[in-house]
Amino acid sequence: MAAKDDSRTQDMAPRETAGATPMMAQYLGIKAEHADALLFYRMGDFYELFFEDAEVAAAALDIALTKRGKHLGEDIAMCGVPVHSAEAYLHTLIRKGHRVAVCEQTEDPAEAKKRGSKSVVRREVVRLVTPGTLTEDRLLEARAANYLAAWASLRGEGALAWAELSTGEIGVMAVAEAELGPALARLAPSEVLANEAVIAAPAEEEAGAQEARRALIATLESAGGVLTAQPRSTFDSAGAEARLARLYGVKTLEGFGSFTRPELSALGAVAAYLELTQRGALPRLKPPVRETAAGAMRLDAATRRNLELMRSLSGGRDGSLLAAVDRTRTGPGARLLAARLAAPLTDPAGIAARHDAVDWLMAEPRRRETLAEALAGVPDIERALSRLALGRGGPRDLAALRDGLAAGARIAGALGGEAPEEIAAAARALEGHDALTDLLTTALVESPPLMAREGGFVAEGYDEALDDARALSREGRGVIARLQAEFAAETGVESLKVKHNNVLGYFVETTARHGEAMLAHERADGSRFVHRQTMANAMRFGTAALSDIEGRIVNAGARALEIEAAVFDRLLAAIMSAHGEIAEAARALAALDVAAGSAALAAEADWTRPRIDGSRAFVIEGGRHPVVEQALRRQGASFVPNDAELSAEADGPAPIWLVTGPNMAGKSTFLRQNALLAILAQAGLFVPARAAHIGIVDQVFSRVGAADDLAAGRSTFMVEMVETAAILNQAGPRTLVILDEIGRGTATWDGLSIAWATLEHLHDANRCRGLFATHYHELTALTGRLAQLRPATVAVREWEGEVVFLHELRPGAADRSYGVQVARLAGLPAAVVARAKAVLEKLEAAERGDRVPDLLDGLPLFQQAAAEAPPMAAPAPGARRLTDRLAEIEPDLVTPREALDLLYELKRLTDEE
Repeated sequence: MAAKDDSRTQDMAPRETAGATPMMAQYLGIKAEHADALLFYRMGDFYELFFEDAEVAAAALDIALTKRGKHLGEDIAMCGVPVHSAEAYLHTLIRKGHRVAVCEQTEDPAEAKKRGSKSVVRREVVRLVTPGTLTEDRLLEARAANYLAAWASLRGEGALAWAELSTGEIGVMAVAEAELGPALARLAPSEVLANEAVIAAPAEEEAGAQEARRALIATLESAGGVLTAQPRSTFDSAGAEARLARLYGVKTLEGFGSFTRPELSALGAVAAYLELTQRGALPRLKPPVRETAAGAMRLDAATRRNLELMRSLSGGRDGSLLAAVDRTRTGPGARLLAARLAAPLTDPAGIAARHDAVDWLMAEPRRRETLAEALAGVPDIERALSRLALGRGGPRDLAALRDGLAAGARIAGALGGEAPEEIAAAARALEGHDALTDLLTTALVESPPLMAREGGFVAEGYDEALDDARALSREGRGVIARLQAEFAAETGVESLKVKHNNVLGYFVETTARHGEAMLAHERADGSRFVHRQTMANAMRFGTAALSDIEGRIVNAGARALEIEAAVFDRLLAAIMSAHGEIAEAARALAALDVAAGSAALAAEADWTRPRIDGSRAFVIEGGRHPVVEQALRRQGASFVPNDAELSAEADGPAPIWLVTGPNMAGKSTFLRQNALLAILAQAGLFVPARAAHIGIVDQVFSRVGAADDLAAGRSTFMVEMVETAAILNQAGPRTLVILDEIGRGTATWDGLSIAWATLEHLHDANRCRGLFATHYHELTALTGRLAQLRPATVAVREWEGEVVFLHELRPGAADRSYGVQVARLAGLPAAVVARAKAVLEKLEAAERGDRVPDLLDGLPLFQQAAAEAPPMAAPAPGARRLTDRLAEIEPDLVTPREALDLLYELKRLTDEE
């Protein structure tokens, strides 16, 4: 998470407006009010940026930087982006951590001219675009949520509030500062709001306060978004109540529940920021949901990263748990699945309800496939509804609601039968929208344009006045031609023409000779033809009919757009009156998508329903790693399953497995897979195992692998110790802990001592279920002292100097790590491997108490290794013939019979050797 750069704000202090042109004076005045944002200043079909804004934007967007005149003797730097493609540029700027103030023309240029020829069109900032307040599809990831969060602290108590503007979701939770990191890691917000009085450094500050403030900032920045400081008044809890009541249009918040002062403060900060950034176009937010920390499994940032829940260690989605289990067909379904994996439940009843839905669809493969096919074409009505509520929606959003609600009704009808409650509740939420669906179906064309101002989205036959305006606009020439024929028949002047110019508009023109007849006709009936102009060889006349038709034709296009705008407003009003019901339908579709996808995955990959209860059981039979298994399957290989049994009674010490074995044998995979099984089970998914019985896990801690944190000045070992300290200070009886290679980042005896003490603390003090992998074989001595410590080892087999990894866990302890063999497999030069083997033998002799000879024996390292390396023997004649024959064989061209003959031939050559 990167804090906003205040240095640029100071560099962009308000400039002098004296001597500036009226337009530049207007720009500078608006810019002074938004010094911390890039100002998109609307000029015609472009958003222009000036001065430092232009320099920053040009560099970020890789566009040309130009100059426009001078200000106070200095050239004015300038760049611009087209209005019609501005979203792509906004996306780049937001992704790079910038804020953008969008300044639009709020006055018709004709009105400005009435104030004087030099008057400037009025402009105002209509929206402040920030990472946490995006709503446009092209600025968002369809399958990921985009949270804005705010943290408030009052008298030692804290609260975290969050909102997802594109869906209307809003929530709050009491969060102490010590628990803030895991809460932020769960949300991964794009932007975090904090009180500037809390995070800004005072002029004079004690060392202890400095360190505490820096630690808080680091925590707020840990989730990866932008940290935005807000004034103290934004977090005023008393003002927050009034602000929230105004946002929801109520007199009191009692109908939403009871909130503490810190919770109100955090919610109020979110509401205030939305008022600031949306400039009055406030979203239709759902009622705030008050969550408790105990309601979800606690997963800190290090654990989420180590287990690769949402992102792999390389930073991409591929290789993560989410990518491995995601079989959803819609954006809302994908976002809901991610939210469930980010916050697994700790309530057995809630988990069982999710499992029931998956189980039901597992047993109904045809219904499941029908549901999946129907969901594949459902648009994202959740975000479409939010854009419409914000006034940023268009005809395509109306069509998305039409198509989504219609698909929902078909899905509800297909579900039928005796379904579990989660399925039945979703079906009920999808029913009852027929009137709105029919209205939208009747009013809209099949594929409407993106913007309402383009017109053409209202279907023919829906509005008679609109049909007339369109017909007149489309058939204007035909109407004029019919009038011309009518006038010619009436006057008997066949050469009469109806023409148009910018001075007279539409008029009747005839030759001068026939003009006299027209004048006579005018005298007879002055209401019919009125003389307008005499030319050298022609005369021109006007008629009331032409004047009327002219006004109608000229204004027909504008009238059609005006009528369509009114139709859009009526449709929008109908949608907003059913906002809550539509939002419920959107959530129902997402829940069905997750259930159907989970059932499809379970059927496809042979996953099973776990048994979840309030005990401290943890029994996994034939468990498999969900991500690794899929990777192996793509390579045509199979995963070796393993059991795990960590069940404990009441609040006594829980079993901890001490896992030993060589690198590459699968220790880390085994550790991770059991943590992932617990997360999958409590998120409401089935698990890759023959059977699983898991008593509720309230926290999972994982310290598997580590890297330097250079930005924070931490070495690999320091990172390891910080993460281990967090585990030992917070793990409890219901926690699952997996630790890998504790103490390996320092000297051998130091590391062994730390690992020894850590293992004792987990067993005696934390009393948690755990898996502890190590290469310190000395730790197996603790199995005689710690009652619940159980040794397990990953089996390997040696064959003719080779080590074969069986990936199978067995009771007992390893007596070797096979590090030299693994190094050889990794491709270390033969001389290095041979030297390492020799040194290892001497070190092992020293451990047995034998005299240790000089490891160098007076020779340089590589010379000694080369001397000890076995000489390469010349191949025997028979071996040469065997090698040559093998080189001749083309396996792809050999038939089964020829392969059998070759096998006998090779056997004969081997016997001869």
